[in-house]
Amino acid sequence: MSNPVTWTRDNGVLVVTIDNPPVNALSPGVLEGIVEGVEAGAADEEVRAIVVIGAGKTFIAGADIREFPKIIAGERPMLSLNPLLDRIENAPKPVVMALHGSALGGGLEVAMAGHYRVAAPSTQLGQPEVKLGLIPGAGGTQRLPRLVGVERALRMCVFGNPIAAREASELGLVDALIDGDLPTGAMAYARTLQAPRRTRDLTLQSAEEHVIEKIRDEARRRMRGHAAPLSALEVVCAADIFDFDEGLAFEARIFQSLLTGPQAKALIHLFFSERETAKLPFVPKGTKTREVRRAAILGAGTMGRAIALCFANAGLPVQLSDSSPAALEAAMAWIRRHYENAEQQGRLPAEEAARRLARIQAAASVKEFADAGLIVEAVSENLELKRAVFAELDAVAPEGCLLASNTSTLDIDALAAATNRPPDVLGLHFFAPANVMRLLEVVRGADTSPEVIATAMELARRLRKIAVVAGNRFGFIGNRMFAPYREAAIQCVQEGALPWVVDQALEQFGMAMGPLAVGDLAGLDIGHAIRREAGLPPTVEDALVEAGRLGQKNGRGWYLWQGNRRSSDPGVEKVVRAWSEERGIAHRTFAARDIVDRCVEALRAEGRKVIEEGIALRASDIDIVYVNGYGYPAWRGGPMFEG
Repeated sequence: MSNPVTWTRDNGVLVVTIDNPPVNALSPGVLEGIVEGVEAGAADEEVRAIVVIGAGKTFIAGADIREFPKIIAGERPMLSLNPLLDRIENAPKPVVMALHGSALGGGLEVAMAGHYRVAAPSTQLGQPEVKLGLIPGAGGTQRLPRLVGVERALRMCVFGNPIAAREASELGLVDALIDGDLPTGAMAYARTLQAPRRTRDLTLQSAEEHVIEKIRDEARRRMRGHAAPLSALEVVCAADIFDFDEGLAFEARIFQSLLTGPQAKALIHLFFSERETAKLPFVPKGTKTREVRRAAILGAGTMGRAIALCFANAGLPVQLSDSSPAALEAAMAWIRRHYENAEQQGRLPAEEAARRLARIQAAASVKEFADAGLIVEAVSENLELKRAVFAELDAVAPEGCLLASNTSTLDIDALAAATNRPPDVLGLHFFAPANVMRLLEVVRGADTSPEVIATAMELARRLRKIAVVAGNRFGFIGNRMFAPYREAAIQCVQEGALPWVVDQALEQFGMAMGPLAVGDLAGLDIGHAIRREAGLPPTVEDALVEAGRLGQKNGRGWYLWQGNRRSSDPGVEKVVRAWSEERGIAHRTFAARDIVDRCVEALRAEGRKVIEEGIALRASDIDIVYVNGYGYPAWRGGPMFEG
């Protein structure tokens, strides 16, 4: 293997180049190479300053995460990067870190050990370690607050979201933006410098206690159950209490405890699992994808209009149509309000909001879809209606156009059979709200071509979705498994557990929402119709529907609803008790652990069947589906994760 770090001298500046494809991760030997280059420059009398830069598309995207499981398993020792970073920071000549692409995690920590930082305007900088259940472990919690202040460092370390170079420049994290050629600009900047400026010696800007508490409360709300964000908060705040070396020691202790703990193991599992989803044995290597320049959607209801936002936000023109002109008009009005609100709330600049809105065009009929590379059907969940729609789309879609259904349960092969092009038909199951949820189930029919699947996976990437391929069986992966999970929750109620106690137990376990409340949001009549069509035995939920309790849509379901606020309803207890007594089912007391064990085991048992039947390729695919589509706690790794 070639040396991942090399250096050359250019008119008094030593340029140290990191070349460790694909993202210049800090694999073993990389940081050592950087230090060796810096020290070579320090020892060279003809060198006035040193520039460290990344080859390829990025500076350093972070640590080599492949090393973490080896450390957890005891196959690698727990190494500290701090002695190496100290050698960079203690260099007697100015060290300039030239950033482009991304400087994330360990990459930003290396950059902060330099004396100065310059960046291309498109660079992203951040400390995303909390998303792996960790905190920065190489001085990030101590150097960052010395550069940007405690409050801004808290937001970057606690929530893990990157910032753009321009904002980093305003904060003092970046000393200069280089608009032209980065190496040339970085060397020119380096030649202006007279002396090093150690980050550890900078004066720290403290944060008010009420600001810290506000961030703490926000972290508890937004990242419920995650240990790392609150640990990051404590360690960043320690930078205002300890001296630099004491702060590093505190950071190292907390980092090690998190790395060897269960949450980091679970979140690292998800990190690798997400990358596994793209490995498809039925798509030959080198399969060409089709070009999708324009999309179209038939069905302008809640899902159709939100799917339109997905395409527009990704830069793709999209047409939206509906059999009802009034529904189409209402959808376009809703889309306009969506972008107006985004602009007013500061989430989008006015120009960008206008560009996205302009990408969505109303189409009076499907006859206007003749230029689409992809058409998504998003009409009501009725097989015969959808078959009629697919026959209509088949007649107007151009050759090579993908025909996709947004169905959440129905047979893709039955829809494909309504066309003359089954290889072009697939399922694209978006999750509500489609413009927010990251998950996309790509459903493969019996005749769906590998080329079409490959195109769908590439399209998902463009839409910034996590795509998981599912086999064509009722409910696919997610809804197939969710049904027995909800049935287990309903059984607990039928045997004596109060509905709100069931939901509370599962929410305390970490679920985003209890399964009974989810049913209320979706509409209890939907579950009632699915059970009836599938020939499943009735449950007490069917009795609620028959009593006119449909969920949030009419203010009464398992709960009483006022807008989005729910409250317990004694009337439900009466319905449940009468239903159970009629069937001779004795009521008993449930502990929260009993509820969780029954419901989660039902989920796992169905997951095992899904794998056995080939509906999911891997157990890890199921974990990705449930964490990203169904609110399963990420810090538990997913329902199939053994820990």
